[in-house]
Amino acid sequence: MFVPIVDKDQRPLMPTTPARARKWIESGKATPFWKRGVFCVRLNVEPSARKTQDIVVGLDPGSKKEGLTVKSEAHTYLNIEADAVTWVSKAVKTRRIMRRGRRRRNCPHRANRMNRTRGGIPPSTRARWDWKLRLCKWLCKLYPITDFVVEDIKARTKGQRRWDTSFSPLEVGKRWFYEELGKLGHVETRQGYETKELRDDLGLRKSSDKMAETFEAHCVDSWVLANWWVGGHTQPDNRQMLFITPLHFHRRQLHATQPAKGGIRRPYGGTRSLGFKRGSWVSHPKHGMCYVGGTMGNRISLHSLKTGRRLCQNAKPDECRFLTFASWRVKGEGASSPA
Repeated sequence: MFVPIVDKDQRPLMPTTPARARKWIESGKATPFWKRGVFCVRLNVEPSARKTQDIVVGLDPGSKKEGLTVKSEAHTYLNIEADAVTWVSKAVKTRRIMRRGRRRRNCPHRANRMNRTRGGIPPSTRARWDWKLRLCKWLCKLYPITDFVVEDIKARTKGQRRWDTSFSPLEVGKRWFYEELGKLGHVETRQGYETKELRDDLGLRKSSDKMAETFEAHCVDSWVLANWWVGGHTQPDNRQMLFITPLHFHRRQLHATQPAKGGIRRPYGGTRSLGFKRGSWVSHPKHGMCYVGGTMGNRISLHSLKTGRRLCQNAKPDECRFLTFASWRVKGEGASSPA
């Protein structure tokens, strides 16, 4: 396990060992902090050297879960298994039904926009690929990443040129992702069968259970892709994993889907809870490190970072110490500190 380092200007440097990071913190040369699930240190002095090695991110996309690996030739720094964003299409459908219902009633509503959903990337596809891009941008703030190796996925073809190149949402979203990822570093792609060949050459096995929280489920492919680019190992040197689950935020709605008793509709949605942004990580005297959920009255609810289960819904805002903004929850060995 290695600790990411940033300088006083938040520029990432080569990671260090937990023992060295602990000495820097004790001597005052560095300040510890959390970056959305990963323990980091910020140097308070000028680093002795700024030379960096090539660090690559291997990415294995998936429909339910996906794997990411941060690796250099010498070390594997981080393995991530992330849940995919899967709720957007259902939310868009519900929004459309509610909006159509309001147009048939005598209540305030905006005028219909013709062909509103045509053109561009479908919302559900954009959300899936944007989630991957957000993770890559977050990793670029922790490590001096130079390259990205992605397992290329293809949509089902129909033998029709226009459909195969432009109409498939998967292909359109994938091209958008590669273009945006290219702004962060060099992008290399490998086909699925090529990943399998690389994995077989190293004698590694991939689990058939795609929902398992094991290294062999998804991270084995992301590690193989990263190792193929930078080399250095014939077997994984680090199998510790960080599990990330994106939080599902609900947009503010003027009224809920169904009217309440007496015709009064309760307020619903939003991203603020008594001064805290929902999803923010806080420290509570009783529940420890957790994240902020909804609000009721003058109290806020707190949720577990590991399971998402609600711990309480009557926490006082002044008892919660803000730690960091976040839009996901984490669990696993990758979230531990060097202390």
